[in-house]
Amino acid sequence: MDAVLEMKNITKEFPGVLANDNVNLDLRKGEIHALVGENGAGKSTLMSVLFGIYQPTKGKILYKGEELRIGGPNDAIDLGIGMVHQHFMLVHTLTVAENIVLGSEPSNGRGRLTLSKAIDKIKSLSDEYGLDVDPNAKVKDIPVGMQQRVEILKALYRDAEILILDEPTAVLTPQEVKGLYKIMNTLTEQGKSIIFITHKLKEVLTVSDRITVLRKGKSIGTVNTAETSETELAEMMVGRKVILKVEKKPAKFGATKVEVKNLKASNARGMLALDNVSFEIREGEILGVAGVEGNGQTELVEVLTGLRAANSGVFKLEGQNLLNETARKIKEAKIAHVPEDRHKHGLVLDYSIEDNLILGYHYKQPFAKGLNLDFNSMAEHADRLIPEYDIRPRNKEILARSLSGGNQQKIIIAREFDMGPEFLIASQPTRGVDIGAIEFIHKRIIEQRDQGKAVLLVSAELSEIMSLSDRIAVMYEGRIVDILDAKEATEEKLGLLMAGSTIRSSEG
Repeated sequence: MDAVLEMKNITKEFPGVLANDNVNLDLRKGEIHALVGENGAGKSTLMSVLFGIYQPTKGKILYKGEELRIGGPNDAIDLGIGMVHQHFMLVHTLTVAENIVLGSEPSNGRGRLTLSKAIDKIKSLSDEYGLDVDPNAKVKDIPVGMQQRVEILKALYRDAEILILDEPTAVLTPQEVKGLYKIMNTLTEQGKSIIFITHKLKEVLTVSDRITVLRKGKSIGTVNTAETSETELAEMMVGRKVILKVEKKPAKFGATKVEVKNLKASNARGMLALDNVSFEIREGEILGVAGVEGNGQTELVEVLTGLRAANSGVFKLEGQNLLNETARKIKEAKIAHVPEDRHKHGLVLDYSIEDNLILGYHYKQPFAKGLNLDFNSMAEHADRLIPEYDIRPRNKEILARSLSGGNQQKIIIAREFDMGPEFLIASQPTRGVDIGAIEFIHKRIIEQRDQGKAVLLVSAELSEIMSLSDRIAVMYEGRIVDILDAKEATEEKLGLLMAGSTIRSSEG
């Protein structure tokens, strides 16, 4: 089948970085073509070249056989190329229709906005592609899955023939993901072509026709989805065999170690973000917290780590009430924290690996002698942890900002796990890291659990929650709506709970 779009020998250089190195990609009419690779493999850069955000250093783009120069996103849109970004570009105070026409507003010739024809076209497109979107609804009042449909409609309204979907399932429930797949299949049946960027290999194998793998800026190959497997794709992405299944022994639970009761807290806008949250975690247990992002998970972690004050409630570790204690006091109670935003709360990017490995513990022995740092102890500490946690490169004097996301995360994992915590709070521990680092981090979390520690795992990745957890708490609108044994949890059941379908009182 002839390609509708070809990207030939695309190279994109930034100062000191070769982001794309002679990459080739072809897209056929009516296909879903997945683009996969580790973080930093060059996926987003390649799509930014196609959408006109970047100009290629060399190489060419052919559309329907003709060579193009895409000078900017407007050129791409005019050519029929639309992009749905991972973080939606919507104005929440406007209606769906107003968002869709933004930038190409219809008027009556006298400068007055006339939406009636636009609304008719939006309704028609919504019906044709099974999007089921109300043009008159305010964006702030519709769920995340519906907001994504608005983004797709924005592209279709501008007559897009090619859609680039960048990590489109990152903030969706399992039910919304299935709905998106249905929409994608409807679009391709109508002759549209889709480039689907994701790091979730199961999704790739479920929905795509072909898959192109990038590694370190180069195209490793393109395979037919029906002829490949998760294991093969992972090896193509990483360059070595990867264990994809979390290997763990049956849990050996001890006494209750962590107790949270009737926890209430407000968010940054003063609205109730945690509403009577209660749970317990035993020795040797991982309690996973599932939920669409923005349902109180961030505030829960911040309260438990001393980064946010609670309005009321109880938080005890081994009987000691730590509610509203300082972050330092909580750390001294042997609570380790892997934060969801490693740059904001986990690292000082302009400090060395060595310095970052003692952050939060720098004032204690063996790293401090009175008011002075003990540089010999710091060096010995770094020389031990860097190989043990496979931090690369193995030069302790390198600044943290020069490392990949996976290696930055390994610094935090090494620092927090090595200090002998009794309670580990791991929030999005594998966000933005590659498959190899995910495998490593999962092993280390299981090790903590097997040593009798209590672990609270917060993750937007449902597969991570289901494979690591012993029990799973589901959060919706600041409440725990249910706590399930992980063995009994299914994606469908969790997805319904994540959408708030069976709310009841919290219980541990």
